Amino acid sequence: MTTLAPSPAPPAARSRTGAPKDPRWARPALWAILVLATALYAWNLSSVTGNTFYDAAVYSGTKSWKAFFFGALDSGSFITVDKPPFALWVMGLSARVFGYGTWQLTLPMVAVGTGSVALLYRMVKRDFGAVAGTIAALALTLTPITVAITRDTNPDPVLVFLMLLGAAALMKAVRTGRLMPLVWSGVAIGFAFNTKMMQAYVVLPAFFLVHLWAAKGSLGRRVRNLAVGTVALVVSSAWWMVVVDIVPASSRPYIGGSTDNTVWDLVIGYNGFGRIFGASSSVGSQGNGASFGGEAGLYRLFNSIMGGQISWLIPFALIALVGGLVLRGRAPRTDARRAALMLWGGWFVLHYLTFALAEGTFHPYYVTAMAPGIAALAGIGGVTLHQAFQEGSAAKWSWVLPAAIAVSTVWAVVLLQRVSGSGTLYTVAEVVAGVAGAVAVIGLLLGRFTTRQRLTGIAALAAVVALLAGPAAYSASAAGSSTNGTNPTAGPSTGGGMGEGMGSGRRPSGSMGRPQTGRTGGGMGGTEVSSAMITYLKQNQDGATWLVAVATDQTASSIILESGRPVISMGGWSGSDDAMTLAKLKSLVKSGKLHYIVVSDSGQGSSNSEISTWVKKNGTAVSAYSGLYRLDASDVG
Repeated sequence: MTTLAPSPAPPAARSRTGAPKDPRWARPALWAILVLATALYAWNLSSVTGNTFYDAAVYSGTKSWKAFFFGALDSGSFITVDKPPFALWVMGLSARVFGYGTWQLTLPMVAVGTGSVALLYRMVKRDFGAVAGTIAALALTLTPITVAITRDTNPDPVLVFLMLLGAAALMKAVRTGRLMPLVWSGVAIGFAFNTKMMQAYVVLPAFFLVHLWAAKGSLGRRVRNLAVGTVALVVSSAWWMVVVDIVPASSRPYIGGSTDNTVWDLVIGYNGFGRIFGASSSVGSQGNGASFGGEAGLYRLFNSIMGGQISWLIPFALIALVGGLVLRGRAPRTDARRAALMLWGGWFVLHYLTFALAEGTFHPYYVTAMAPGIAALAGIGGVTLHQAFQEGSAAKWSWVLPAAIAVSTVWAVVLLQRVSGSGTLYTVAEVVAGVAGAVAVIGLLLGRFTTRQRLTGIAALAAVVALLAGPAAYSASAAGSSTNGTNPTAGPSTGGGMGEGMGSGRRPSGSMGRPQTGRTGGGMGGTEVSSAMITYLKQNQDGATWLVAVATDQTASSIILESGRPVISMGGWSGSDDAMTLAKLKSLVKSGKLHYIVVSDSGQGSSNSEISTWVKKNGTAVSAYSGLYRLDASDVG
């Protein structure tokens, strides 16, 4: 009699129960983590302000496909934001389909944030099992700065998701030795480049090393495949830059953040060497050296500003990386587990060194890019060190896991002590972390030397609680935050709020949140633009393309969002871009495309000083509003 093999479960059933070899709890645990991630990222989004710099660009992109393609700040396409536009495209398409508003812009961020958790789970689980994948997914979900930035409209969540897609394709290429997965990896990182430029390339040394070392096939084949993958990477990275730079400057916006109105300069300067070397760099446009995360140095990510955002699991991840590589030391060259350790270890170390030592502009939320590496090492290390601990193949491994937990618990308590006066939530987290950590260490040692496996299992669960209690408290705080803006962070303020609230501009009435009253940022030399002035400008725009010209992106973006009209930013983000020249201003005025400009006594840069002098000499001051001048074609000689 022939016995028929059981038919495979339908896809819907597998989505609930997982693969047949998975533990029964694995898929429900994953769904619970994904629900938790979605809740943290999406809770009370109506109260989120977002980054008005990018919000204004998205809004402008919904009004003009030209502004959409170039990533222009204004729908008149005078100047671009200082980043490539892929994340703006993602948010812009959502806004075009569903309408412009808070949830329409943040919906893609929530989706890619939750998708990153699912993708990391799948990658870690494939090589190290469901327990490791679950721990990694939970650790990424509860990374405080990841929660804060995913509730914002900065491009970083999109960057992380694309980098993870690239990593997943890379590992498939390593396991199979096939070319096409490596090509798709290059494409994914190329799109990440078109999200935040050079930051996407931080992981590339690890990608190249892992493939050259661990991929199947001869060395010649590995080199050849890597060369083809690199071509895919270059094409995917450069296509937008090449298209933009070959368009005549007169037919496109000025490239914000550049010194010569090219994307290439933006790549190697402001978003490249300027970020690493700061204002002292002599290459391209400069980062202005402003650090919102403390002084550069190896300790930066542990300081009072950054520690609570990202550093909770760094001690454990470092010990896990070293221990895992030692344990896999004699594995074959193509060993998938060692390749995974090399990937996530390289991801972690490269990001750590980049962010810790960068002397240019540095925001705390940048480090969300290193969170997948830390989370993966936490999951992998927890399982790998626990297995070595139980097997006891060498006496030293009896102490590594308890020591890693003890060090990480002590660091968690130190971080929570720093904010001990900030509320009951952090006091409870401190107590839970300390008690659970002690239970974990003592339980592991007792279980090991008394051979009580049940006690070891309880201790392992206590270790997870100890290491994630602090991040959970910070993440809950971030989820309940009423506003984020330009410099979102999680948890209590620790004196690192430089730049917070800079993105608190207003929205077009009825679009994102309720219209506000008061002032709308600073103009040239500190001149502010009031709501009353904006009302006056709208009533007297007289068919001009742009409502007004102001000095900086911050001011322009706030006016765009309140008025719904195009506004010129003459000097880019910091007011130092040479986007506006006197000749260009005269041309705009003479053609009737611009009638109003805000100036003050203190121009920024030679061109702005020249513009201020000319406007005051030839324009008509609007007496009701300080710094506002009217210009007509007759004023241009």
